[in-house]
Amino acid sequence: MNPDAKPLSEFKRLEHCLKAESTPFKASAQNIIYHECFDKEQYTFVIQTGIVAIHRQPDDLLLGIVTNPFIFGLAAGMTEHQQKYTIISQSSSSGFYLPATTARQLIQQSDLWQDAFCWLSWINRILAKRNMQLVGNNSYSQIRAMLLDMAEWDESLRAKIGVMNHIQRSTRISRSVVAEVLSALRQGNYINMNRGKLVSINRLPAEY
Repeated sequence: MNPDAKPLSEFKRLEHCLKAESTPFKASAQNIIYHECFDKEQYTFVIQTGIVAIHRQPDDLLLGIVTNPFIFGLAAGMTEHQQKYTIISQSSSSGFYLPATTARQLIQQSDLWQDAFCWLSWINRILAKRNMQLVGNNSYSQIRAMLLDMAEWDESLRAKIGVMNHIQRSTRISRSVVAEVLSALRQGNYINMNRGKLVSINRLPAEY
């Protein structure tokens, strides 16, 4: 069993529970789905189709690219001061949203707290994995971790995301350093790229 596998059965039950009192949305590529326009009330978003990027406000750090299905903001509003985020569609996307307080009421009524806890535990695991890869590591180790992560994406997703821009926005390593490392890895035939997109990884050395 893959410990990083998305809990799809739990998602399906939560999706069915939350959809009844939600507002549907559709977004084309590079459109903002969730931003400060929702600041007056915290919302839960369910991504049913498409790919979205989650950015941290106010520094616009890219936290990750997520594919459907996905639930964002399940615990929104649980504490007084929470980190704010921006969700930007990377492809045509659709789903629905509802106030987070309503989402929790529906979960309570349907006795789906175990499913909600399972979903949040999975998100915490993904974030912990990201921290292990990036926090406290040198620039090359961070770049290497990002490349390995991108290599696990579907080919269609890799074809949409520029390697240099994705790494730089996720790590804040200078573009010149990222460009230097990528160039060296390409010259050494460690990675294959086409028009700035990652095609494949042959082997990545542990150290630069």
